[in-house]
Amino acid sequence: MNTTLIEDTHALLNAPAVQRAPSRRTALQAALGVGYAVAAGPLMAQTAIKTPSDGLQAGEIMINVGGTQVPVYRAQPAGGTNLPTVLVVSEIFGVHEYIADVARRFARAGYLALAPELFVRQGDPQSMGEIAKIQSEIIAKVPDEQVMADLDACAQWAAQNNGNPQRLGITGFCWGGRITWLYAAHQPRLRAGVAWYGRVSGAVTPNNPRHPVELATQLKAPVLGLYGGADTGIPLSQVDLMKQALVATSGNRAAQASQFVVYPEAPHAFHADYRATFRAGPAQDGWQRAQDWFKQHL
Repeated sequence: MNTTLIEDTHALLNAPAVQRAPSRRTALQAALGVGYAVAAGPLMAQTAIKTPSDGLQAGEIMINVGGTQVPVYRAQPAGGTNLPTVLVVSEIFGVHEYIADVARRFARAGYLALAPELFVRQGDPQSMGEIAKIQSEIIAKVPDEQVMADLDACAQWAAQNNGNPQRLGITGFCWGGRITWLYAAHQPRLRAGVAWYGRVSGAVTPNNPRHPVELATQLKAPVLGLYGGADTGIPLSQVDLMKQALVATSGNRAAQASQFVVYPEAPHAFHADYRATFRAGPAQDGWQRAQDWFKQHL
């Protein structure tokens, strides 16, 4: 597996956001956690959490997946070995500073965290100013099968580079929340997942042939679902639908062990501390629950 590491990226991580055209360079910058997509909407004056990289090995690696070099933001305790691994899956906006910071938070908690740029073949979300355009020109063109293969390659890379293959977890936000559910039904080595406000049902397309609610019987690891009661995009009826699907899988231990936490007043993206939707209370509580979940299962 070909890898290239760019270290000492702290200065670059603090560079200001600019609008960029799709290119290999922007994919690189995205993987290093630089900037935010204009389509993310009103941004906070500053992020609520800024995790330093001192004491960490943090920066970009490249993982070859079927001939495609996939940029991955990696963060881990410097010199750490036999580390539990957490795959961090982004929103539709790709691997920008918020996602990179989440990876560093996991690294400071003792994990090897990998955040792959899963849209590298389709385009650069950070160059687009409209969510609808990101959805139609990038997200709709990303096959679930491709995403599973990229995540498998990350898990394999971790197992060969100081990660413990028996202690594998995944977490994801919004689009990444749905992917978390899918990966929990895909990867036999996975031990736990935490899905932040991920959609569980939707239209069936060639790129999205099945959704989490249809895969409840196939879960191989328990998932903690963290959702907002005031989320206008993912109503509580979706949460109830997934709960019912999990309850119906009496012979599946992972499904039976899965849990939900709903924050009644929280909107969508309540953990995204760079957006106006950020809610400190639910975000902090959800983060602690995620840490406890991974400690329990990893």
